[in-house]
Order: sequence, then C-alpha cells, then structure tokens
Amino acid sequence: MLRFEVSVEDLLRSRFALSPALDLCLLLRSLIGQGRPLPRAWATRLMPAFVRLRRDTELNAALALQTPQGGPNFVAPPPRGLNQTWADDLAVIRATPLEAARHEFAVTTTGPSARDPRVRAVLDSPDAVSRIAEAMDQAWHELLAADWPQLRAVCERDVVHRVGVIGEHGWAATIESLHPGIAWHAGGIEIDFFRGGTVPLAGDGLLLIPSVFVGHIATHLEDPWPRTLVYRARGTAALWGEQETVPRPDALTALVGRARARLLVALDAPASTSHLARSLAMTPGAVGDHLAILRGAGLLVRARSGRSVLYRRTPLGEALVAGSG
Repeated sequence: MLRFEVSVEDLLRSRFALSPALDLCLLLRSLIGQGRPLPRAWATRLMPAFVRLRRDTELNAALALQTPQGGPNFVAPPPRGLNQTWADDLAVIRATPLEAARHEFAVTTTGPSARDPRVRAVLDSPDAVSRIAEAMDQAWHELLAADWPQLRAVCERDVVHRVGVIGEHGWAATIESLHPGIAWHAGGIEIDFFRGGTVPLAGDGLLLIPSVFVGHIATHLEDPWPRTLVYRARGTAALWGEQETVPRPDALTALVGRARARLLVALDAPASTSHLARSLAMTPGAVGDHLAILRGAGLLVRARSGRSVLYRRTPLGEALVAGSG
C-alpha cells in the first residue's frame, strides 16, 4: 500500500494542474501497447500518422524511453498550473542539460528497442535532447494538437467539479472520489493497489492532475516532481464513446431535442459556454442559444465564477435527467 501523510499545511498547498506533455507520453504508450487501450475509432484514426512518424522521424528514440511504468522526467516536466501549454512543456524539454538526460536514458532505456542502431544513434548523439524534443513536437502536432482543446475542456471541467466537491464536502470526499481504491484514513491518503510505504508530503502539498489517457491512477514520488496523483478525468468515457452521452430511453431527447439533451446531461458539473462547446464539439454560438432556452425553461441557472459564467442544472433539470435514465 502507498500512503501519503497529509497535514493541514499540505491541504493549504495542494493544487490542480494540467500536463499536455504527460498526456502526450500516455498517448504514445497507448499507441505502442503499453498503456490504457485507446477506443477503436481513436486508434484507427491515429495509427497511420503514428506509423509514418516512426518511419520518417526520430520518434522511436522517444518511444524507447517509455515503459508501462513510466518514463523519464525530462520529457514530461512538472506543470506549473492549469494554464500549462505544450509550448511551455516543450521549452522545458529543450532546456534539459545533456548529462541530466543521459542519466535518465540509462535508467529508462532497458527494452529491446533501445538496442536499435537508429535509436542508439540518437541517444548517444551530442544533440540527443533537441532531437527527441523535435520528434515529440512533431508527434504533438500530428497526434494530439487537433483534439487537445476538447480534451483540455474535459480536464478543466473535472477541476471545476472537484473544487466544488472540496467546497461542499471537503478534501477527504474529493480524494476518495478520484478512484474506488483511494481512501482517506487517519490523516492520510491510502492507495491500496500501489506499493511505496509511507510518503510524507512535508508541507509541500499534493499536485492533482486530471488526464484523459491515464489508465486509472498514476503517481510521481520523486524529484523534480512534487508528490503527485494523476487520475482519470470525469467525462473521458463519454468522450471516447464508451457510454451514451444521452441516457436511455430517449424521453429527454424527445422532450427538449438532442442538442439540448446533450447539454443537460453534460452539466453534471458546472461549466462555462466555452467548456461545453469544446467538450461536446459544438460551436459556442449554438451552445449559448441552447443554454438560453434551457435557462428560460427553468432547467438551468448561471452564476459568475471569476471571469467565467458557469451554468448548472436546477432541481427541475436534475429531475428531468434522472427521470430519463
């Protein structure tokens, strides 16, 4: 079992962040069969570009660094916050000192692909860091960039939901909602399916990262990362078509129309117009029009949160969604 010892100061310093680089690494692991299996439609769409990148670029050198258990820290640097971008991550990757990268090569390149002459030529070269960074940048733009706004919206909505749970029910309920195998017990966070003993947070807090590609839960326990939990974002299953977005039977769809039914169901956590548009692949104008109609019918209310206006279901909206399942 892995246990994080948590103090009051740790709770004050715990925070959420997004990591484009980490999700890219998780996607690459899935594409080589070392991570969470991708939905068939996603794999079919991405595999031709992935095969071409492996043939025409030096992506295989970056892939040789990945294992089912993880990869080197320099290709997935710790994110600073919720506004992290791929450009931020890429700048940190490119700035990695060669000796630091080579130290991580020695630890992570243990599989048969590391003995490929083409891979070794990259890893042993004086410009290994820049060549791996370039390969990952090409992979980002061809495999993930087009989907990232929608995936990012799913993760951002997850954070909005978790912050709401913290405000209403506290940290213990929030942590336990991340996965059935996580429990808050006697002042600490316990994960029953990981080994690692007791890890004190030591007043630095916990970094929480929602991901659309992580299998269930992942952790970072060693520097340069802070102590970190990576968890599956809410809404990932619906995004990948693993469950119906609109519950069955279709009474709700028949009553309010398919688009408005999708919005009502999606608002199981408060969300802004832009978040809904990205996560449901709809135009912001169409989302705004439908939200106005649903709000006029008494199914939604809105409230300002910082610079955003968030919509949430009213009790009547909750009853309609619950009654249609």
